Amino acid sequence: MYPHRFRLAVLCALCLPPTLPAQPAERDDTVRTERDHERARQARASGAYMPLQSILDDAQRREPGRVVDVELDEDDDEYEIEILRADGAVVELDYDARTGDLRDREIEDDD
Repeated sequence: MYPHRFRLAVLCALCLPPTLPAQPAERDDTVRTERDHERARQARASGAYMPLQSILDDAQRREPGRVVDVELDEDDDEYEIEILRADGAVVELDYDARTGDLRDREIEDDD
């Protein structure tokens, strides 16, 4: 059974050239990610979750910087957004996936 937590590899998917040869493990991860994305799309289409883009827009307004990671934790119905600020700090913003409300803001330590 797959965990209910998955990563949306926003930057990796955009940065990797499509001509890289796929390793078997990468192929398994890709299949799992595609299934996870499909579940997220279905939840969004049913109205269960807020659109990711609206969450990202709010996160960028609160913490200008580069989005480096996006997760959807289905156990907690929570989007987790990590943003790298210009000062080098990484800020994690946790949003309620159903309402879009900000639940938590945390500056991550290097330790």
